[in-house]
Amino acid sequence: MSVIIDKEKKIDILLIAEGTYPYIRGGVSTWIHDLINGLSDFNFGVIFLGSRPEDYGDIKYKLPDNLVYLSVDYLFEFKESVISEGIKAKKEIFSYIEFLHKWFKEFHNTELEFPDKLKSLSFYTEEITKEIFLYSKESWDFIINMYANYAVETPFVDYFWTIRNIHAPIFVVSGLAKKIPNFEIVHSPSTGYAGFLASLLSYDRKKPFILTEHGIYTRERKIDLLNTDWLVDKRLFFQKDIGELDHIRNLWIRFFESIGKFIYKASSVIISLFSTAREIQILYGADPDKCIVIPNGVDVEGYSKPLRQRPEYIPKVITLLGRVVPIKDIKTFIKAMRIVSNKIPDVEGWIVGPTDEDPDYYNECLNLVETFKLKNNVKFLGFQNPKDIFPKTGILTLTSISEGMPLVVLEGFAAGVPCVATDVGSCRQLIYGGLNEEDIKIGKAGKVVPIANPEKLAEAYIKLLEDENLWKSCQEAAIKRVNTFYTKSQFLNNYRKIYTDMRSKWQG
Repeated sequence: MSVIIDKEKKIDILLIAEGTYPYIRGGVSTWIHDLINGLSDFNFGVIFLGSRPEDYGDIKYKLPDNLVYLSVDYLFEFKESVISEGIKAKKEIFSYIEFLHKWFKEFHNTELEFPDKLKSLSFYTEEITKEIFLYSKESWDFIINMYANYAVETPFVDYFWTIRNIHAPIFVVSGLAKKIPNFEIVHSPSTGYAGFLASLLSYDRKKPFILTEHGIYTRERKIDLLNTDWLVDKRLFFQKDIGELDHIRNLWIRFFESIGKFIYKASSVIISLFSTAREIQILYGADPDKCIVIPNGVDVEGYSKPLRQRPEYIPKVITLLGRVVPIKDIKTFIKAMRIVSNKIPDVEGWIVGPTDEDPDYYNECLNLVETFKLKNNVKFLGFQNPKDIFPKTGILTLTSISEGMPLVVLEGFAAGVPCVATDVGSCRQLIYGGLNEEDIKIGKAGKVVPIANPEKLAEAYIKLLEDENLWKSCQEAAIKRVNTFYTKSQFLNNYRKIYTDMRSKWQG
């Protein structure tokens, strides 16, 4: 654990940031930065949980004065260390772990209460420690026994490393929980390992825990696992039924589903960004009485200058603002640009966002641009200030296969840019209106299309770029909607009230 900032001041709100603020730009990181900056009457601490040190560069934000504590730790940093030989463990410990594994299988579809031991920090730091689980002979015997009972069709090496890789971060997180200074409220912007750490801290310190889910972490991990290349199903044809998932994928998916339910149970309040996400949280096991909706908001005044800078004509530029990673489905955007450029030869597609998170995927996108002969039409611009990009943009687009409530759509609206987006997360609500009748009456601020459908995307782009009256009506709706329902002051007031109420309630 590296402590980057410690101003030795009381921490009112402790945020757990998994792979986001302050080392990654955009999305959840921007949300955290806005929250801290906007609520200067609270002191914040941030625990950054990264994957490995080499996956991150320097801090990407000017840190606010009311950020009084910042520490950094990594979930998959396996430093070389001397392991004591002959580590012994009591057999009853692994009997209990076997019971837990069976319990989680049964719990999968029931509403049973979690065993108290799982809520106790000492269970992970004193009873079943990292050394015992990773290096004892009893652990080795346990893994072999579980493999023989449940996974013989899977190569043992794959099974062994999966078990270790699933559990190792649990011990990192529990060890970290013992070192974190005092705080009043713990707030996690996701479930996953960040939410698990927040849960342990809440149970151990008896402090309130606020969960804000920007996407549905469990569902996003399932999408990742179903599409990933590093998990190869090595079963023979006759060993599997059609559509049946292999054991390793099932292990990971069941792990994230179980940890998600554990986090929902531990949370004092569960916040989603739009109503459909709240319904999904309830389907995944969240208590409906804990679930509320608080939409994102943007600094509308801050985008007044880009709005004034817009030209009289519609720029023939379609901008995708986002990371170049598979979940953003950049390839579908490139395919759509091939169709649009046949109709509008001088159209340009700008991809604005970091390209270094998944270099293989970025190279595949570059090859696709080359194959489609789109070098004059599709440009990768890297990170840019959106306020510089919006006045030059005719259409903002998102082609993602999963989203929460994308701030960039609201920022584009504030700058007067209509949006074409896939039907994911809150995009339909943002573009067509859905909060109430007044919102729906404002009208359409663009077009929503199915995921992974370049033909529908291209059709929407062409219609908006060629029909000036349609484009202007969408722009008018966009500006009115963001000013009416999605301002930053509304967003900050909602969280100020949550923090104040929670502190009063827990302090009695």
